[in-house]
Amino acid sequence: MKKTKLFKVHEKLGAKIVDFAGFAMPVQYSSIIEEHLNVRNNVGVFDVSHMGEFFVKGERALDFVQYVTVNNASKLTEGRVQYSAMCYPDGGIVDDLLVYKLSDTEFMLVVNASNIEKDFNWIKQQQEKFGVELVNASDDYSLLAVQGPKSKETIQKICDKELDLEYYHYFYANVAGVDMLVSRTGYTGELGYELYFTGDEETAEKVWNAVFEAGEEFGIKPAGLGARDSLRLEMGYCLYGNDIDQTTNPLEAGLGWITKLKKGEFIGREALLKVKEEGLKRKLVPMISEERAFPRHGYEISVEGKTIGHITSGTVSPVLNKPIALGYVEIEFAEPGTNVNFVIRGKEIPATVVTLPFVKKEK
Repeated sequence: MKKTKLFKVHEKLGAKIVDFAGFAMPVQYSSIIEEHLNVRNNVGVFDVSHMGEFFVKGERALDFVQYVTVNNASKLTEGRVQYSAMCYPDGGIVDDLLVYKLSDTEFMLVVNASNIEKDFNWIKQQQEKFGVELVNASDDYSLLAVQGPKSKETIQKICDKELDLEYYHYFYANVAGVDMLVSRTGYTGELGYELYFTGDEETAEKVWNAVFEAGEEFGIKPAGLGARDSLRLEMGYCLYGNDIDQTTNPLEAGLGWITKLKKGEFIGREALLKVKEEGLKRKLVPMISEERAFPRHGYEISVEGKTIGHITSGTVSPVLNKPIALGYVEIEFAEPGTNVNFVIRGKEIPATVVTLPFVKKEK
């Protein structure tokens, strides 16, 4: 298993380590619920250094990004970030990702850890016709996600710039004596910042320790992948490999808002235009139950004994203390207010299709 530069820190903190996308990653330190609620109420820190960072450089960098992603990257200015996805020619999803415009001739793509090799091979296949340079710098970067209502006060104490970033913006700053890219995107629904920096284990530990020292008065705690998953699910954010993959397209996955079919040619556009024209057959929907149950990935969804879909992500929300899930259902059952059932060990558990997010937050 690969290790992030903070692996020794996680070991020292007694984290439960699991294999995630080939990385030895902390799934929890204390308890998932405790870490989850601390991010919602105070501030938590995730080591997400396993994520991938690709750089696209060259005169036609924008043309390349436009061609391989579904969102309209021409709307980006320096200092802005965009949520996007890459598709195969049949409209299936290669990955969802973040696009950072660093300059007119350079972009950074941040991809999921489990897809680094696959994604880089995919974009390399498209490289030639645009003459761009592609660099996979994933192993060089450490990445901390500092999330929660007290994240700004925490980072501001060790940042040399006024932390006045708008949502989906970034700047370069010096944090804890280390030059880095600081952005404000997040995967929890809370106010939060991402710290991208290079350097050895010592540098990574220095930043980690400075963040924890700065956040001590705000109840800062480390958070693992378990809380990251339950936090993103409360917001209804997709997880690649669960809610989206090669067999799903962005329109049925509720990602139509990032899929700009009118921007011009991109991979998958023809297939997606056809999907739109023919109408969706199924849709990813959020569901909630008032019963005691634990919906899990792969469980069936039924109406009157008939299977109408399956759960892609499920948990018991630590904030609502109710079972929540995302899942694909046949289109006629996708309207909010529709009554459905989670099929758990052969038993039908009543649930209702709702609207996102499950937990309403101020960002």
